[in-house]
Amino acid sequence: MSIAQHKIGSGFDARSTADDVLAGLDLTGRLAIVTGGYSGLGLETTRALTKAGVRVVVPARRPAAAREALDSLDGVEVDELDLGDLDSVRAFTERFLASGRTLDFVIDNAGVMACPETRVGPGWEAQFATNHLGHFALVNRLWPAIEPGGARVVSVSSRGHHFSGIRWDDIDWRRGYGKWEAYGQAKTANVLFAVHLDRLARDRSVRAFSLHPGGILTPLQRHLPKEEMVANGWIDEDGNPLDVEGMKTPEQGAATQVWAATSPQLAGLGGVYLEDCDIAEPAPADGEREGVKDYAIDPEQAARLWELSAERTGVNAFA
Repeated sequence: MSIAQHKIGSGFDARSTADDVLAGLDLTGRLAIVTGGYSGLGLETTRALTKAGVRVVVPARRPAAAREALDSLDGVEVDELDLGDLDSVRAFTERFLASGRTLDFVIDNAGVMACPETRVGPGWEAQFATNHLGHFALVNRLWPAIEPGGARVVSVSSRGHHFSGIRWDDIDWRRGYGKWEAYGQAKTANVLFAVHLDRLARDRSVRAFSLHPGGILTPLQRHLPKEEMVANGWIDEDGNPLDVEGMKTPEQGAATQVWAATSPQLAGLGGVYLEDCDIAEPAPADGEREGVKDYAIDPEQAARLWELSAERTGVNAFA
């Protein structure tokens, strides 16, 4: 497994905010793509980056809603993108590449969580297809803009990857669907994607990272029934957020992905999984849901997933 998967003592922690990790950095003139950068953690990520001088392109499934949410921010462009539709991914990337610009940061932030069983494309399970395959196709199609700028690619995973590794014999959940296990598989895929992308791209000065942003109440929970969130102790019976130990604000939740994209402390590093603005430790053997599971950073599984994803999406920048 990755011998680099150990803390580096960044000086930041779970309470650090996106503004904290960007303090003192002048990123004027840099260009980023932040998928889903108009809601929840994505909105806070966009806000913090633009404050530091970055121009941010926000591809959105709901462009009108995105423009409304981002109206007060300068230096933001909105375009249309549905990660569950590979034709939409192709159309967006063609429009972006036609601009002739190069990218400094790509933050794969958008996603769905614990949704009812849903099929997209040729019958693919929606969480795997949207959270992983859509971003896989996006990054590979954007490669002509990523490589020249030596960009960092940030794959937003979750501690939810502990719920499931890749179900190689039933990736599309044909034999019984579990919404949390399917979410876990998709989040494991996000980690494995960064592992193999970094392996392929590091010699071209492109580095990739994955991360757990923390527990935050955002629109990501939109598919969860109120009763389930009450039972989990996240909200009260009236729908008000509870003060749960370990839960983060959106400003804190966005910090790790912003740190991953911009921090000089990560120079020369890549392919690792981060949490609380540092490199995460391997998951403990006692089953506690912290750190990163071995199967999520296994280079052989990462290579296998890359080939499967290239076959499904029909795109591979390294073929």
